[in-house]
Amino acid sequence: MPDTHARRRVWSAPLLALVLPVVLPVVLLLTGAAPAPSFAPSPGPLLVETDRGAVRGRAHDGYRTFEGIPYAAPPTGALRWRPPQPAARWTGVRDARAPGAWCVQLPAIGPGGPSGAEDCLFLNVTAPAGGGGPRGLPVMVWFHGGGFVNGAGDLYRPERLVVRGGVVVVTVNYRLGVFGLFGHPELGGAPALALADQQAALRWVRANAARFGADPHDVTVFGESAGALGVCAHLVSPASAGLFHKAIVQSGSCSTTIPARSLLPELGTYEPFVPEARTVADGVRAARRLGCDGPAGGVLDCLRRLDARTLAVPELMQRFSLVPYGNGLLPVEPRRALESGRFHRVPVLQGTTRDEMRVFVAQTLAAYPVADAAAYRARLERSFGAGTARAVGAAYPVSDHATPAAAWAAVLSDASFTCPALRDDGALARHVPTYGYRFDDRDAPNFTGLPEPAGLPYGASHGFELPYLFTMAPLAGPQRELADRMTGYWTSFARTGRPDPGPGGARWPRYRGPDSVLSLAPGAQGIRTVDARAEHHCALWDAVWPGVTSVR
Repeated sequence: MPDTHARRRVWSAPLLALVLPVVLPVVLLLTGAAPAPSFAPSPGPLLVETDRGAVRGRAHDGYRTFEGIPYAAPPTGALRWRPPQPAARWTGVRDARAPGAWCVQLPAIGPGGPSGAEDCLFLNVTAPAGGGGPRGLPVMVWFHGGGFVNGAGDLYRPERLVVRGGVVVVTVNYRLGVFGLFGHPELGGAPALALADQQAALRWVRANAARFGADPHDVTVFGESAGALGVCAHLVSPASAGLFHKAIVQSGSCSTTIPARSLLPELGTYEPFVPEARTVADGVRAARRLGCDGPAGGVLDCLRRLDARTLAVPELMQRFSLVPYGNGLLPVEPRRALESGRFHRVPVLQGTTRDEMRVFVAQTLAAYPVADAAAYRARLERSFGAGTARAVGAAYPVSDHATPAAAWAAVLSDASFTCPALRDDGALARHVPTYGYRFDDRDAPNFTGLPEPAGLPYGASHGFELPYLFTMAPLAGPQRELADRMTGYWTSFARTGRPDPGPGGARWPRYRGPDSVLSLAPGAQGIRTVDARAEHHCALWDAVWPGVTSVR
């Protein structure tokens, strides 16, 4: 299968990052590790001896990069759908000056077949040029978004975090779609290999961080969208215990849920975490359709003989883009685990963007328009039922918004992202230091390449905070100042467990209630606390959707 990622635009994978499987039909028309050694200077700034062999990186202005480092064996052939195995040792010096292959995936934007390779379990290390000193620098491990059907670690250039924040950043590839989230009785269930890959990457960090000038006992996991769902999963997974010490969740809380028929009329409710039995049943049906329904014990052998391109079709990649629970990695549904306090006791920074759903609604308007107030009311009734629709319509009248489509996007943003994240903030804050944010720059650059329909500008949409942390799009003067502030908050949290403001910055209070959420926007008063629960009608959503009791 050809690997075409080098020719793609750097920002493509974050698009439609969490609910890509929901809107894709429209958009396409559109190991036990060795103990970490004590810190010692590297043989040279660009030559590092990892636990599997030496790698040579590349020097940049103020930082070094080491890319395409294998953290696990290629999950090919007999290792397809098996837990990640240790990478083979190598002799000599491995060239780490270019990224490794992306995992097999669907295009993020536009038509086209699958790309990438199954031999894809690589990670990338970006470290300051000057090393880390005797104690080592904090490590931030990034899990990319892409709806568990596309994306790659090397799409995210973290030099701002590294140079300004004084941290080491590791970005990770992990198996996607049918290769990472497949289930079948012959597998003993649905082992959530995408999450197992991420855990293997964290074990690699524990074994190798000190070799790059970092502290293996000071690891922050962070991710956006599907990557944030991965962080949520690690917060509640017993198998992730001890692998990280802080967590940042960006637009992908454990409670994220998107109402039925909200984006397309034929789609049911989107819940990113599903019972293992559902995934296994889907796997049995998929194997049968692929002609692999022979004698017991031979189905996986048959499936492993199939070419990757045969498996990497939209139907299978999308169907197996949901994370199964009820297994060894995720014994309990993550939101229920948070509610009952069954999660790792680490500080958490979590938030959303103000206009999360605008980019998704915009991509479905041609096929499923919200042309007027009557269409808006009909959409409310289809998704919530007549009684609830009246209450929601009263809280979100069309007259308060530029267009009916904008009103609908506001409904979905609050119901699906903002209020679920605030519920999770409350559950977390009962046990650990928690910090909530809302990204509010409605003039954030549209780095998607997708046109904005009349009456529905993207504003502060899903993923639009990413250029403020990674090098992805040009920013104007006040936006660059906001990017510097956000970089400071994120990296000070990684260093201390508190998002300290730095000189002249606005204090970020611990989450004591929804009025302690920090708004992040440019300008003199752009960074301030807001009552997010009141502004986003969360009392209503706690009562009617998704029907779980708010924990404050």
